[in-house]
Amino acid sequence: MAQVIISINNREYPIACENGQEARIMQLSQILEQKAQMLKDFSGRISESMFLAMIGILVADDLFESRKSAAQAAAQPQTPAAPVVDEQVSRRLSSILQKLQDLSSKIESI
Repeated sequence: MAQVIISINNREYPIACENGQEARIMQLSQILEQKAQMLKDFSGRISESMFLAMIGILVADDLFESRKSAAQAAAQPQTPAAPVVDEQVSRRLSSILQKLQDLSSKIESI
């Protein structure tokens, strides 16, 4: 069994994985790091566990939206509309970030 050390928000985490999966784990950790950097500007001071939960929510939302888009595309073949999809994703992420920021403020006020 192999092990890689990933870094999210300047913190290192040792991750065990199957031999040969190290590069994939590093790629996936880069996605998490990108989400962390996005949230950093909006989240203020929150606990590490809340920060990681927020990152997980963003990733889960991306997955949900991708599955929904794939299902819609399979049901109705369309011409490529990447700019529209990018706009929709951008609006959705902004909405999610706002909700997470509001949630973070509520948690901090408790």
